[in-house]
Amino acid sequence: MDVHAAREFVESHGVVLVAARGPVPRMTEVIAGEPITGSWWGHAKGHEIYAVLGELESWPELVVCRAVAGKVTLAHRRVWPALIRVADRIGHERLARVEQEHTTAGHHVNHETPFPQWADAASLRLAPLLSEDEAVTILGDWVPTRSP
Repeated sequence: MDVHAAREFVESHGVVLVAARGPVPRMTEVIAGEPITGSWWGHAKGHEIYAVLGELESWPELVVCRAVAGKVTLAHRRVWPALIRVADRIGHERLARVEQEHTTAGHHVNHETPFPQWADAASLRLAPLLSEDEAVTILGDWVPTRSP
């Protein structure tokens, strides 16, 4: 799967998990084209998965957060108003933007931008126009019924 197809997949689904199992698709398996047993790092397409995920995570149309059950989640810009609308149900800490830095020493360091500082003006303006039910319909039934 190339980056363009991966972007289209995320846009059409709105919210996907990076690698964890959960109630929405796993991007690692979408890229691999098959279910993955164990770590995706050991998969035959591990290098391709890494490259595509890197491109996705730097795409300005996405926010990387931990919205779905505290797991690393990719959320497309089209669902940002819905995320903002039900932020109290998801948890503001789960909606912090997570950016991973690869240091020269070979370590990974996470940097977080608190919610809603990463959100654009249009999404912030549109969020209150949605009812909670409309936001949940856009996002899916993974949204908690009350705050975590």
